[in-house]
Amino acid sequence: MSPALALRAAARTLTEAGIPGAMQDARRLLAHVLDLAPERLSIDMPSQLDAAQQAAFEAAITRRAAHTPVSHITGQRLFYGRRFAVSPDVLDPRPETEELVAEALEQPFASVLDLGTGSGCILLTLLAERPRARGLGVDLSETALAVARRNAEALEVAQRVTLRPSDWFQAVEGRFELIVSNPPYIAEAEMTALSPEVLREPRMALTPGGDGLAPYRVIAAEAARHLVPGGRLLTEIGWQQGPAVVALFHAAGLENVRIRGDMDGRDRVVCAEAPQPGTT
Repeated sequence: MSPALALRAAARTLTEAGIPGAMQDARRLLAHVLDLAPERLSIDMPSQLDAAQQAAFEAAITRRAAHTPVSHITGQRLFYGRRFAVSPDVLDPRPETEELVAEALEQPFASVLDLGTGSGCILLTLLAERPRARGLGVDLSETALAVARRNAEALEVAQRVTLRPSDWFQAVEGRFELIVSNPPYIAEAEMTALSPEVLREPRMALTPGGDGLAPYRVIAAEAARHLVPGGRLLTEIGWQQGPAVVALFHAAGLENVRIRGDMDGRDRVVCAEAPQPGTT
C-alpha cells in the first residue's frame, strides 16, 4: 500500500473513533514507524510501505483509536526543541510548561531543584541550556525517576544531575538558586472532565485530590528554607489558580510574587523570591 492511501485510511479510522487532529496524529505515527522526523515525512516518504511497516502502522493506529496518547505509542515527546523519552509512568510534557523554562532562563543560576521531576523535562532542559549549572530532581515515583535518568543520559547532562526519590522536600538538603516545579494541581472535582488520553497518565502526577492546592501549600511552607537569599521559586499552575497560589506565597513571606501568562494569555507560572537578609 502507498503511504498516501495508508494515511487517508488511518485518518478516517481515527476520525470515526473521535480523535481530534486525526490526520496530524496519523502522520506523526507513520513518521515514527518509518523512523523519520515528522517534518521530513513528505520529503523522505517511500513510494510503498512494506508488509512490516504497514502492520506496524496499523497497530499504532489501533492503539491511537483506543485513545492511547501518541507519545505513549512513540515513546517520546518534543519539549523545548529536544526529544524526551516518555512512558505511561510520567506526565506527558506539554507546550505550556515551556513558559516555566523560559522564565527560569531569564536570569542566571548555578543550582536548581526540581520538585516532582517526572520525565525530567524541566530540569534537564535547564541544565542543557546552562552547561555550568547543576541540579537535583526529586519524585515519589521510582519508575518516573528511571525515565528521567534515561533522558539525562541522552541529553548528556547526567554528570551534572542527581535524581532521587523524595516526598517533596523530605530528602532535599542544602539551598538552591532556583526551585522549579510542575506539581499535580487538578482538583478532584475536575478529573471527570479530562480527556481519555489525559486520564491514562499517572494519577499522582495529575491531581493531589481535594482543591488541587495541597502541593502549593507544602512548597510555600518549605521553599524559603531551601533557597539562597533572593533565590527564585517558579511553579506551574492551573489557569484558575493564580490568585490562590499568589496568596499562599505571600503568606509564607516570599517576595516579588507575580504571575506569568502562557501563549494563550492564561495564568501559567507563579514566580516568587526568597527574602533577602534584612527584608523580613
